[in-house]
Amino acid sequence: MQDSSVKDINTNDLDVILERIVAQANMENIRITHHAQQEMDEEDIRLDEVLEAISNGRILENYSEHLRGACCLVNGSTKDNRPLHIVCTTEQPVLIIITVYSPKQPKWITPTRRRK
Repeated sequence: MQDSSVKDINTNDLDVILERIVAQANMENIRITHHAQQEMDEEDIRLDEVLEAISNGRILENYSEHLRGACCLVNGSTKDNRPLHIVCTTEQPVLIIITVYSPKQPKWITPTRRRK
């Protein structure tokens, strides 16, 4: 079941976006924002874990019209099955990691289901 924020977007478009993100991550063509680094430090998330989560992730929410530029929320997990959410750009020559966190209650019921 897809989240309502991505239901109006062609699934093929999401696949193309995700392929671009994964390719940029695999090439380590990335930039970590200060905010993302702070979140990673606070939650003890390593860069290799972020890259693992992107490599097996899926787009939960696509923010193609975001004020600061197109971005999306990727849900993936580390090799140790730790769920991670990564908000990153979708249309930049360099993948910009905007924030990274472990989805937790009360905001998230499950890693893929937001509390209403």
